[in-house]
Amino acid sequence: MASSNGIHMKSSSELQASKNNFQFLQPLNVTYINTTTSKLTPIASQEKTKMNSNLLFFIIFCTFISICLADSDNIQDACPTNTTAKQTVFINGFPCKNLSSIIAPDFKTSNLNHAGDTDTFLLSSVNIVTAADFPGLNTLGLSIARTDLEVDGMVMPHSHPRASELFFLSKGIVLAGFIDTDNTLFQSFIKGGDVILFPRGLLHFCLNAGFEPVTAFSVLNSQNPGVVSIGGAISETNSELIDNITRRLISISASELKHISNTTLPKFSRIHIQ
Repeated sequence: MASSNGIHMKSSSELQASKNNFQFLQPLNVTYINTTTSKLTPIASQEKTKMNSNLLFFIIFCTFISICLADSDNIQDACPTNTTAKQTVFINGFPCKNLSSIIAPDFKTSNLNHAGDTDTFLLSSVNIVTAADFPGLNTLGLSIARTDLEVDGMVMPHSHPRASELFFLSKGIVLAGFIDTDNTLFQSFIKGGDVILFPRGLLHFCLNAGFEPVTAFSVLNSQNPGVVSIGGAISETNSELIDNITRRLISISASELKHISNTTLPKFSRIHIQ
């Protein structure tokens, strides 16, 4: 439309068309909270729903991870292994006895009463008792063990892929330690009554550093801890190998044996000795 002074002016229909063309420049939705009614707009409600969904997913994910990384917790007071039943379905653990057939001996074992056979090349014996041998341990995530060492006896470096180990020395003097993933050695001389911890999955060892036989007991936080022995995995056990490992693990002069104060392990990046 042209005015009397020559200036072109849009008609009402043209103005409406322009308004429709520029609607795309306006925000389609605005997220805000109405302060007078304290109600969320539809977009805010969608964001809140999305946040709740993410939180629920995170909780489920963490729960799943915790289940995968540890023995499952028992859902009843006790679940002793049914040693007489034929296992036709393989589960993560062992079938439980009928509750009405559970008896007191299920929670007692004498498997660690006697020393193991130390008449071996390493002069040592390790006896691990799991839920397969001790019914009361089933579903509790525990195993127990006994270690016997003759004079100069040793347990080769090994690891438990599914458990940490608390090693309680009943009598004797032992050099025990573990190596972490940074190739750092942590070792200690322990005597009767001392306890040392071997973290899960790390190589650890012990050897008799005294003049009498050694007895030790362990508790592991898995009903099936597993054992990975580095000695058996890489080579055949022989006297030269044992002598070499012993020399690297401990160097004690005859005059210092009673006080046990000098150790040298030069092949490790760092050494922590107590």
